[in-house]
Amino acid sequence: MKFTFLGTGTSQGVPVIACPCEVCNSNNIKDNRLRTSGMIEGKGTVIVIDTGPDFRQQMLREKVKNLDAVVFTHSHKDHIAGLDDVRAFNFLLGRAIDIFADAYTTHELKREFMYVFAEKKYPGIPELVMHEIKHKIFNIGGIELQPIPVMHYKLPVLGFRIGNFAYITDANYISDESMQLLAGVETLVLNALRIEPHISHFNLAEAIEVVKLLQPKKAYFTHISHLLGKHEEISKILPKNIQLAYDGLKIDIS
Repeated sequence: MKFTFLGTGTSQGVPVIACPCEVCNSNNIKDNRLRTSGMIEGKGTVIVIDTGPDFRQQMLREKVKNLDAVVFTHSHKDHIAGLDDVRAFNFLLGRAIDIFADAYTTHELKREFMYVFAEKKYPGIPELVMHEIKHKIFNIGGIELQPIPVMHYKLPVLGFRIGNFAYITDANYISDESMQLLAGVETLVLNALRIEPHISHFNLAEAIEVVKLLQPKKAYFTHISHLLGKHEEISKILPKNIQLAYDGLKIDIS
């Protein structure tokens, strides 16, 4: 199976119109980050994790022709705002798209996109089939996903484990129970927002500590703000088994 980093960035700390900092104006493409999202491909199945505001751009960049399901980590806008653009796959594939989320995120999706779930549907709206994640292993097209509950300050968020691969974003606390669910992972994707501490995200030092505890063969940091610094500079100070992810990076998770 293959995992693609569709986006590795965040709007955290970035002004709406323009940012004068060296990171945001870097000529290194690895510093140009869309909002955090990922794509799993394997067994003839394509799963996207989160549809942020850049979902359409990410799908076009990667030339994605098929989409079987979207799995949501949580309901914050930078992870759900692009859901409406799923309609392009409805048109392309001639079918509804399966959507997986926990109960709270499902409630928020129905509130944010009420027209999609209205009893009387307007022609051309996204066609979705909702499935509730209930904190137990579920299967999408032959791919098994183990939900990993984590905390984003006071908001429960879901990470996911697929075999020896795990994906966690928007977290600043992982319980002992969830650490046990992550035991033995060989490839870990984890959020690392910036150098300074943050109320709801792991900073760089905290993310490195989680990697040390879990001891995966390889770890990739995502959900990176410009406050972390340039890709090239931060990469030099990371332990050998940790890499800063970047948009478009593809890794083998078989």
